[in-house]
Amino acid sequence: HERYRAMIEMAAYADEHGFDMLTLEEHHSTHNGWSPSPLALAAMITGATERIGVIISALLVPLHHPVRVAEDLAVLDVASGGRVTIVTGLGYRPIEYHLMDKEWTRRGRLLDEALAVMLAAWTGEPFEYKGEMVQVTPKPFSFPHPPVLIGGASPAAAKRAGRLGLPFYPDRHDLEILDIYESTCAEHGHAPFCMMPPENVTLIQVAEDPDSWWDEVGEHILHEATTYASWQPEGHRSSALSDATTVAELRSEGRYQVLTPDECIAKATADPNAVFAHHPLCGGTPPELGWQSLRLFVEKVMPHV
Repeated sequence: HERYRAMIEMAAYADEHGFDMLTLEEHHSTHNGWSPSPLALAAMITGATERIGVIISALLVPLHHPVRVAEDLAVLDVASGGRVTIVTGLGYRPIEYHLMDKEWTRRGRLLDEALAVMLAAWTGEPFEYKGEMVQVTPKPFSFPHPPVLIGGASPAAAKRAGRLGLPFYPDRHDLEILDIYESTCAEHGHAPFCMMPPENVTLIQVAEDPDSWWDEVGEHILHEATTYASWQPEGHRSSALSDATTVAELRSEGRYQVLTPDECIAKATADPNAVFAHHPLCGGTPPELGWQSLRLFVEKVMPHV
């Protein structure tokens, strides 16, 4: 309860102090409660904020009933004024499909079927669904529908995005995949839009004394990194994937960083396009420490960048 309350209160604080986006994820059957209900969290966050966007990266669409998720996203879109974006994902853990009574081997087809239903539903007009004419209301606030990006880094994902004319959100920096997406868009008469991550995604916390901070929080950060890595299929790479097995390796690798305020300012000055992904509750970081990191960034970094 304390951690969830801190998450909502941190979202409101971030909203008041100029942050642009808050990221949620979807996972199931985890030993640590890792974000099983991102649509509910998005509703809580947008209800507690006025401006900040929420992106669910990724929403595992094949695990949801397509009409139900279209309704939920339409309501979120209307209530939030278009502030909730989803990245569609297939996931990479068969246990999640077993848990939701879905067929792992049909996950790509399930996503295609769901997207067709969702896009039809969001027109607000009657459409045919399994032999009956149905209608989904309310009609979304966003036009032509709530923001949807196609996630993944496979040729199939790139072709799906290009065929549908939807923005593409690969999980790694991959120019070959980008070329497949852009050529498929051209083939179907769509303008491409790709949000490709940098080659190295950096997740940060902020502290005046990084050495002491790593001593106190390092095991929490390592817990997130190793849990995420343990879920990945053999050979899969993503921009956020760490190979570290110890806190020392994790710190040396640089995927997760604890920076002083001055180091944050220098990072932003060196690269005006730098993206700061601040992760105050990473891996079970105690909320009181998460607040210290977040407030330090707001008070000593944001005025200078």
